[in-house]
Amino acid sequence: MTGLKAGDSFPEGVEFTYVPYDVEKSSITTSGSPKPYEASKEFADKKVVLFAVPGAFTPGCSARHLPGYTENLSKLKAKGVDIVAALAFNDPFVMNAWSKANGVKNDEIFFFTDTETKFSKSIGWNLGDRTARYVLIIDNGKITYAEKENSPSEVTVSGADAVLAKL
Repeated sequence: MTGLKAGDSFPEGVEFTYVPYDVEKSSITTSGSPKPYEASKEFADKKVVLFAVPGAFTPGCSARHLPGYTENLSKLKAKGVDIVAALAFNDPFVMNAWSKANGVKNDEIFFFTDTETKFSKSIGWNLGDRTARYVLIIDNGKITYAEKENSPSEVTVSGADAVLAKL
């Protein structure tokens, strides 16, 4: 499969990994245990914004991509978004630390690991073993917006402003 487009169904059998928020392990140096997240099942009856980044803690991802989503979370929720999720190839512990480093609590934004970049590779939106920079809006299991950046250093079509304009 090459990419996803508006009108496509979100693929079946997609599973990510994440570390659920735990107030008792809220320090950046502590972590809970990784858990599977059955994305296909969980996204089936929700409005979801899934944005992928080439890597947690990288300059473009931390300085330009993620902040748009943290700063606009209430606007996204006001437009009916149930789940906002970041996706990267990094392991779940790194993704958990990245959420904490950015002050995200209570799974306000999920930080998922695309294990072995399996999902991103399946849609052809990867950079070797890393996830590419892209975004999907999924509404009740259907893709309503799907865009991949032409360059991993760009944050245009996959940024929060572009998503808000499409909701």
